[in-house]
Amino acid sequence: MALDNGSTSKDPSVVKSQLRYGNTTPDQIDREREERLIRKLDFRVIPLVMVMYLFSFLDRINIGNARLYGLEKDLKMTNNNHQYQIVVSILFVTYCLFEVPSNLLLKKFSPSRYIAIIAIIWGLIATLSGLTQSYHELLACRVLLGLFEAGLFPGLITYLTLFYNKRAIALRVGYLFVAAAIAGAVGGLIAYGIGFMDGVGGYRAWRWIFIIEGAPSIVVGIMFWIFMPNDLDTSHFISLEDRAFLVMRREREVGQTASAQKFHWDDVKEGASDWKIWSFCIAQFGADTMLYGFSIFLPTIIHGIGSWTVPQAQALTIPVYTLGAVTYLVVAWISDKSQQRALYTCLFCAVSIIGYGLLISNNGSKAHYTGCFLVAMGLYVAVGIPLAWMPTNLPRYGKRTFATGLQVAIGNASGIMAPFLYPATDGPRYVKGHGVTLALVGFAAVVYASMSWWLRRENRARMAFERDDLMEGKTEDEINEIGDRNPRFLYTC
Repeated sequence: MALDNGSTSKDPSVVKSQLRYGNTTPDQIDREREERLIRKLDFRVIPLVMVMYLFSFLDRINIGNARLYGLEKDLKMTNNNHQYQIVVSILFVTYCLFEVPSNLLLKKFSPSRYIAIIAIIWGLIATLSGLTQSYHELLACRVLLGLFEAGLFPGLITYLTLFYNKRAIALRVGYLFVAAAIAGAVGGLIAYGIGFMDGVGGYRAWRWIFIIEGAPSIVVGIMFWIFMPNDLDTSHFISLEDRAFLVMRREREVGQTASAQKFHWDDVKEGASDWKIWSFCIAQFGADTMLYGFSIFLPTIIHGIGSWTVPQAQALTIPVYTLGAVTYLVVAWISDKSQQRALYTCLFCAVSIIGYGLLISNNGSKAHYTGCFLVAMGLYVAVGIPLAWMPTNLPRYGKRTFATGLQVAIGNASGIMAPFLYPATDGPRYVKGHGVTLALVGFAAVVYASMSWWLRRENRARMAFERDDLMEGKTEDEINEIGDRNPRFLYTC
């Protein structure tokens, strides 16, 4: 959380904002009004953001469903050369390389238009993946898919921070992971239905999976262009007075000045040298290994732990993803209310670790399927909460957008490795893949616990005025512009 320093900034851009919106003062803040406006934002912003990410995630992981319907055989892919694993992982190479640059471009252009354009392009690529005739053609589609999807997830997180403060952001970022869980469940359900289309129009079922699940991204991209605002200033569905209220509400937090909402290269440079950001990033790598290994290979894992048919295995993924989505929604809401991030992250890392223990064990299909549910319960919390935790500790836009892009990029680098943890020869128990993932999730929990300890210690020092020497020789406006280094700023932990 942040302390209100009770000062009025004399930044010209703040004065301009006050002249434009009226003389709104902190005394006018009303909790009921705030909640009403947040609900209004939710109604307009969240649905299309969720649908956008749902189809994005679906386009990335549906290759796991397509595999069960003859993808490898039709494209003459061989296990000896790990061609399936390469096709899966190559997407994450371009995905990771372009996440930070793409996020830095977000505010240079119109955020909603930028997100819309990349959505339309990747939708076309995802759809055309269903028409590929060889391994190399599919490989090229996956490279391009990673390139154009790279900007979406860090872009959406940054986009949401333009509307929501730190007491509301975790639940809204949580909606993205609910969309990912829905994508997994819907993907299994759609794949189950598409399985019966095998041969329709002369196309195999796996081709229809790519075509039917890819085309909606184009439509959603067009809708995003038309209906979505860029920030609070362009949220014309909210009255001028209410927009002033929301702007003032944000600026009450330490470091959230008008200048801080603009892009400055100095903030990016500061972010690149901040060890806290790098710590979050390496922990994200450990948690994201679970996200991609589990999401892509869940149909294969379930198919291998019982005597189920392919359609049955697809259907059995649905309750697993559903539990993961519901768990995250509940935990994200509690986390926002309590402003506790590390506690729930580490607790649900432990839940996933227990799940992987059951998957590794030799206790039969019931225990293994139970393990899938436990992994899903912990997965979205362990991956999602830190993605809301870190940005809320970075009040300056330039540092925040760099850090979010880096956090997502390094986390998603695990997607390059994850497919190689689950070669077909290791089935049906995939002990190596589950074991490595378990260890990396444990590593992430240790890093997050250590970060929480340090942040709490730093907060205590700031509240005891032990960091006030950082304000010496600075004016009030200069103090307000140093972001999270401001001794009045308290970290969320």
